[in-house]
Amino acid sequence: MTVVLVHGNPETAAIWDPLRIELGRDDVVALSPPGFGAPVPDGFGATADDYLAWLVGELEALDGPIDLIGHDWGGGHVQRVAASRPDLIRSWCTDTAGAADPEYVWHDMARIWQTPGEGEASVEAMISMPLEDQAAQLVAVGMTPDAARACAAAVGPEMGRCILALYRSPAQPVMAEWGRELEQAEYRPGLVVIATADPFTGGAAPARRSAERFGAEVAVLEGLGHWWMLEDPTRAADALRPFLDAPD
Repeated sequence: MTVVLVHGNPETAAIWDPLRIELGRDDVVALSPPGFGAPVPDGFGATADDYLAWLVGELEALDGPIDLIGHDWGGGHVQRVAASRPDLIRSWCTDTAGAADPEYVWHDMARIWQTPGEGEASVEAMISMPLEDQAAQLVAVGMTPDAARACAAAVGPEMGRCILALYRSPAQPVMAEWGRELEQAEYRPGLVVIATADPFTGGAAPARRSAERFGAEVAVLEGLGHWWMLEDPTRAADALRPFLDAPD
C-alpha cells in the first residue's frame, strides 16, 4: 500500500514532514506539483487540467493500492483524480471539499490572483520580498518556522507564473462542476478533513455538504487552521489513521 501526499500553494512537501513522522509508516510518498517545490517541465501550462494530468501520471507510476491525501490545491487535484480516475486509488482525502460547494466564494487573495494586473502585481511583490520576511508572513498565518523557511525558499518566478495560471483556470462555476463530477463518480472511500479555524476553504458547513454529496466520512480538527498538519501533527495523524488503516 502507498500513502500519497499532495500539497498546495505556496508550499513545498516540507509541510508534511511532522505528519509523516507521526504516522510512523514507511510507505508514504510526498509529491510536489510543478512550480511548488518541483521544476516546471517545458510546455507545462500550470492550469488545473495540467495539474490533473501531472498527478494522474505520477500515480500511474506508483505501486498500489494508493491512499491519496491532498491539502489546499493538492486537495483539489485529489478530488479531480477521485472523480476522473478512481481506478488509480483505493481511497482519497481532502481538506478543501468545501470549495466544491456551489455556494463557495474564493478567498480575498485568490480573487486578487484571478484579476489581471492585480494578480501580476501581487506575485511580483511576493517574489521580490526577502526570504526571511516571506517566512515570517507564513509563520504569522500558521506555519512552523522550519516549514515556512522551506516554502519561502521555493518562491520565485516559476511559482508566481504557476499561481496565476492555476487560480485563473477554475473560476466559478468550474469548481462547482468538479463537485458534481465527483458526486457522480465511481465510488471510492473518501475522507473530508474539516479544520474549523481554516479561513480559506469556505468553512465547515459547505465542507459537510460536500462530504454528504460525495459519500465521504468527516474528520473534524477543532480549532486548527489551514496548516493543521503542522499545528498539531499528532492530532492530525490520529484523525487520518483509522481511515488509512480501514480494510478495503
